This record gives sequence, C-alpha cells and structure tokens, in this order.
Amino acid sequence: MQELVSAEWLKGELGKPDLVVFDATYYLPNEPQDAQALFLEAHIPGARFFDVNEVADPETNLPHMAPTAGRAARLLGQLGIANSSRVVFYDQKGLFSAARGWWLLRLFGHERVAVLDGGLPKWRTEGGELAHGAASAPRAQTFWADFIAARLAGIGDVKRAVASRSAQIIDARSPGRFDGTAPEPRPGLPSGHMPGACNVPATALLAPDQTMLPPEVLRELFARAGVDGSKPTITSCGTGITACVVALGLVRAGLPEPAVYDGSWTEWAARPETPKEKSA
Repeated sequence: MQELVSAEWLKGELGKPDLVVFDATYYLPNEPQDAQALFLEAHIPGARFFDVNEVADPETNLPHMAPTAGRAARLLGQLGIANSSRVVFYDQKGLFSAARGWWLLRLFGHERVAVLDGGLPKWRTEGGELAHGAASAPRAQTFWADFIAARLAGIGDVKRAVASRSAQIIDARSPGRFDGTAPEPRPGLPSGHMPGACNVPATALLAPDQTMLPPEVLRELFARAGVDGSKPTITSCGTGITACVVALGLVRAGLPEPAVYDGSWTEWAARPETPKEKSA
C-alpha cells in the first residue's frame, strides 16, 4: 500500500473483507474535545475507534509510549487486525494523530497500512457517507508482531545523537514551542529544543485542506531545514504524535525512514541531565 490513500480510493474499497478502518483521533490536553464522543456522532462507515492511549505501554508515566511487541500483538489482534489486513487510519482533524497509528503498525512490522489523506474533513468534503453510534465489535484475529527497532528511538539514542551530531533531529512542534517563546500544552513543562535539532512543524507539511503536500514540495521543505537524507534522522515533537506526521512526510518525500523519538520533548524536558536550548 501507498502511505497515503485518497477519499475516492477509500470509497471504492469500503466493505472489502481484508480492509480495516480506524479513527485514531487524539486531542492535546489543551483542546476541549472528546475524540470518542465525536466518533459516536459521525465516522466513516465500518470504522472503529483506535485509542492511542490504550495501544501503549501502561508501565510508564509518559503518555502513549509504544507498547511491547507482546502487548501490541494482543491488542492489535483484538482490534481485528491480522497480518493479511489492509489498514487505513484517519482522524477528525485532517492529518494529525492518524499518522501515529500508521507508525505503530509499521513499528511492529505491518507494512499494509496507510493514512487517509485529509482525514474526516476531506471525506466529508468529497461527499463520503457517515455512520453514527457505536461501531460493531471486531472479530478477534491473530496478529504476529515483528518489532523493527530502527523505527524507534529511545532517550539514550537521542542523547548520543545530540552529543555526537550523528543523526539529524527534526522537531515537529510549532516554531514558538521550539524557540522557547510559546508555552507547552502540558503545565509545568518548559519549551525549547534539543541542541542541534531543526524545526519542521508538522503543519508545514500540509496544504490548507489538511492533505499532505506533494513529494517534490516536501523534499524542498526538508532540504531548506538541512534534511537531505545524507545522515540518519530522528523525529520528535511533544509526545510522539506529530513526530509521526513528519516521519510520514519523509517517507512520502522518498527520503530514508526516520526513527521516532517516542518520549519526545515531554520526556527530554523533564529529565534534569538533558541539555536544552532556546532560540530567543
């Protein structure tokens, strides 16, 4: 599967037995929205809700960290995903947290996964049908997880990358949060960035209709930030959500796939030993 699929494509594929569709919407702590309640109000027919806080590691106080392979296999199977499934994620914003679902499945070796370009807003604009109420319970499947370590970066990996400049760290947060001039959405967390990181806001990869920019435009955008594929890349953000949007953008641009720093700035900023910088 291509990493992005259109609303038109999805209309033609809905209902096929190997296709599984998820609403993977996640709202930031400062956004007064209930993703699951909004799913009940309107969703793509046949879709089920994918909770990024549930398909996660329950043993850490960091938000929605990637689960172990064993937990991933169990939960993804319970959600109705088999290794033969084609999986499409979308979200209610356009293209935000759906990329997190895309990355999680790829982290555990599932390549038949895509993001709906433009998400639910684009689906609505193009006249896609909507369903309401609770989704039907999935039929449990067997999912074999093949963990791909190169797609995940831990804090130790990032510390080494910062110290040696052996990898390019791409921060997907807004310029103000990166520079240290705007607050973080989580109370008590300082803004700023890791030394040597560059800022490519996830929103910069999107057109006004929330679809992702064409590959050649993405390559130019990354090149202006100093990202040309000549060294390994690590994407980061606040909590590992929009870092996955940038990972998706790199893949779409034809650049080497990065590792996603799952703990991202929430982990880095909270650790007293990690270096932090501000641009202002």
